[in-house]
Amino acid sequence: MCDHCGKMQGATLPGNSTVEMKEFEIPKPGHGQVLVNTMASTICGSDIRAIYREHTGKGAEGYMDGMVAGHEPCGINEEEGPGLVRFKKGDRVIVYHIHGCGVCHDCRMGYQISCSSPHRAAYGWQRDGGMAEYMLCDERDLVLLPDELTYCDGAQVACGFGTVYEAIEKVGVSGNDAVLVVGLGPVGLATLMLCRALGANKLIGVEMSDERIELAKKLNLVDEAFKPGPDTLEKIKAATGGKGVERAFDASAADAGRQLAIRAARQWGKIAFVGEGGTVSFNPSPDIIHDQKTIYGSWVTSLARMEDLVERLTRWNIHPEDLITHRFRLSDADKAYQLMASGRCGKVAIVFDGTENA
Repeated sequence: MCDHCGKMQGATLPGNSTVEMKEFEIPKPGHGQVLVNTMASTICGSDIRAIYREHTGKGAEGYMDGMVAGHEPCGINEEEGPGLVRFKKGDRVIVYHIHGCGVCHDCRMGYQISCSSPHRAAYGWQRDGGMAEYMLCDERDLVLLPDELTYCDGAQVACGFGTVYEAIEKVGVSGNDAVLVVGLGPVGLATLMLCRALGANKLIGVEMSDERIELAKKLNLVDEAFKPGPDTLEKIKAATGGKGVERAFDASAADAGRQLAIRAARQWGKIAFVGEGGTVSFNPSPDIIHDQKTIYGSWVTSLARMEDLVERLTRWNIHPEDLITHRFRLSDADKAYQLMASGRCGKVAIVFDGTENA
């Protein structure tokens, strides 16, 4: 930030696998708004898929050229606008990354992610996001970050961990269940972390990357880990007494990965798709209908469930920050996005507190 000119640097994504740093005015909060001093902002796989490599997103995923990137921010309220109801200067906050219209049915349920109004705007997509020192936020998009959680914990709550928690709530996970997670990127690792906390009796991961398998093992998030191959389904069945798993999650967004999640689920099993993009093909009768299986889709979560998740992370003493393998300063955002795009890492964060390690 330029203390004397009211300017700040922000990272934008032109859509050609590069990052452009631009100068922006530090915004002033209006009615019902706060100026958040960003402390951590993590990079999501959807940033890479739909913006960084190429601007492929449409509608809700359509990136407006020149917007400050980053839809996984966390920080501290720096300045209050008039008309605030709950939040105040100095509060540590997580930002729900979709600002919905507030009056449609989905918004009134707290699922701003599903708002279909033309007034819907996502931070880091259609309004400035968290890859800058400051960001302008509406009060109703904030969730309080408790002192027990770090800013790097909070940055991952709204999108990755929120999506996973929503999916877990839909399918239900308990100590009765063996769980399969296909794709051990940050979303897959988050799935394992929460399922472990909920008492799943066996956790099985499938992943191509040696680095991500090693990270899952290092964090004690898997009991079994397999690389995808022609005998992977048989290995999963063997690890579950020939039955298959009660719950399966696909975070790979790959056709073969989704097929594996479906076919590795046992009779009456439940499957959740949380990986964005891609396609899937399967044979409905033998793969789903005859074995009475159910497939769920899950996209982010609601504001209320985000607050529930924050409470549970604190109660379970779980720290999403453990998934972060690399931290960069904002001036090195190009290196951060390049690394995240390579897939040879866990979660990647931009930090503003001097704790960068890359």
